[in-house]
Amino acid sequence: MDSLRIIDTWPVPTAAAAVVRADGTLVGSHGPVEQRFPLASVTKPLAAYAALVAYEEGAIELDEPAGPEGSTVRHLLAHTSGLAFDEHRVMAPPEQRRLYSNAGFEVLGDHIAKATGIPFAEYLHQAVFEPLGMASSALEGSPAKDGVSTVADLVRFAAELQAPRLLDVRTVAGATSVVHPGLKGVLPGYGHQSPNDWGLGLEIRDGKSPHWTGLNSSPRAFGHFGQSGTFLWVDPDVGAACVALTDRAFGPWAAQAWTPFTDAVLAELRG
Repeated sequence: MDSLRIIDTWPVPTAAAAVVRADGTLVGSHGPVEQRFPLASVTKPLAAYAALVAYEEGAIELDEPAGPEGSTVRHLLAHTSGLAFDEHRVMAPPEQRRLYSNAGFEVLGDHIAKATGIPFAEYLHQAVFEPLGMASSALEGSPAKDGVSTVADLVRFAAELQAPRLLDVRTVAGATSVVHPGLKGVLPGYGHQSPNDWGLGLEIRDGKSPHWTGLNSSPRAFGHFGQSGTFLWVDPDVGAACVALTDRAFGPWAAQAWTPFTDAVLAELRG
């Protein structure tokens, strides 16, 4: 894909990107796709997927108590538990605001580790990385932000999000639909959004503006970006997903570069 070459113009030391269809067909790739990059918050969709495996295995229930009083596993996954961004401190009652929370995913990891008797990093490996053949991926700390992976590995995960093999398709449909609709909140790096819609561990595009995806991304698009200059999106309307990893922290450069890049990829897919 010619559009993927746009990453060569990004002001970053290293970048790699790829586009994959639901059947795993690689539409195109560019850059060092086997290089390992820190994922930052692109770790969250991986952790969420492991949580959904634990749910389907019967180790946990989505509506069982977890986190602050009144909060559940579902609240933690949807950033509606009321926990603060990076502190284990309650800022609001559950389901009142969309408070994006690293702490919530750390509580979630601990909850799953206790329920399964397996350290969460190992559970993620067994539940997601190993069956998908993601041999270069690992969790090296917090389930919120300490994953490492490659573009080659993440396209396997992006194909799984489009055509699930590890989970029931209905589970993934629930995770990629709005959970607790209508809640306002701040999308890190992009400011206040009303509504600030999320699924379970995945952000839903809807009508957010400004946003890190394309101006022409469909409202049904979903995914996540990370503060290490990384993103993964799936757009069901074009039947494809895109992964981009870099080694420069998110900042104004990313907000300026990512949207036209995504629009160019979408135009090539549609054209």
